[in-house]
Amino acid sequence: MSRIATLTLNPAMDVSTGIARLAPTSKLRCTLPRYEPGGGGINVARVIRNLGGDTVAIYPAGGPFGEMLQRALEGLGLPQLAVPIAGDTRESFTVDEGDTGLQYRFVLPGPTLTPDERQACLEAIAALVPSPDYLVVSGSFPTGVALDFHDEIVALAQRIGAGLILDYSGDALRHAVERGGIHLLKPSLSELSGLTGRVLESQVEQEAAARGLVEQGAVEIVVLSLGAEGALLASREGVERFCAFDVPLCSAVGAGDSVVGATVLALSRGWPLHEAVRYGMAAAAATLMLPGTGLCRAEDVERLFRKE
Repeated sequence: MSRIATLTLNPAMDVSTGIARLAPTSKLRCTLPRYEPGGGGINVARVIRNLGGDTVAIYPAGGPFGEMLQRALEGLGLPQLAVPIAGDTRESFTVDEGDTGLQYRFVLPGPTLTPDERQACLEAIAALVPSPDYLVVSGSFPTGVALDFHDEIVALAQRIGAGLILDYSGDALRHAVERGGIHLLKPSLSELSGLTGRVLESQVEQEAAARGLVEQGAVEIVVLSLGAEGALLASREGVERFCAFDVPLCSAVGAGDSVVGATVLALSRGWPLHEAVRYGMAAAAATLMLPGTGLCRAEDVERLFRKE
């Protein structure tokens, strides 16, 4: 089985709680909080670990929440390499409103990374023995990390022979597509629309935009998240749509990371691309069924995946 490394440049300690209804100025009595390690790449690594894969999570960590994050990952038995930083790791929190079923997600800014701290993250990946077959970089760029840091990531992945899996947004996504060298990209519909500069309302427009990334040579595989509409796969073999699994929705936190984690794990096992993406969709659905920031359980993923 291939090893998968993940890099999370802006990790967080995720706090989730619940309340009957949000209201201004009043003291609001919440349910007992849940604390779980978060950030795009860390969530991807957690999914891979939950599904029996071999992974290591690499991330910068500092301050009380950085220590808490490391202890939480140790408690999960997830292999990790925490790069010490001077700043404080951030926290993010999710509030479920019981009376309405709505969910509120508050994302706080992260610390500023120094040039030496950024370089240390790359050196941690380069020092892995054996080198990973896949490198997943997911999540936001924190303050102090310029877009051209992505170019160093691409160069590193090529040097160690790792397929580069990206889940970026905004300017970082645009820069990455312009530079190329991406094995698999997982944008949302809004992110892909931002790349093209137009709203992609029809299936024809969505397919053309995803296929265009492949045809221009920037990306080998595009897995486009379409929410309740499922997903779209574009590769050199063509375009294929996947329906979303019909499951009760509890929380959407981590669903996209579940797609990435399960898909790359399946690819590392040598599965056909179609089956790998369907496995990713099953993992996303299994995550939707869990409260707060919980991520998919292997038994749920297998049950959904085997379901015709």
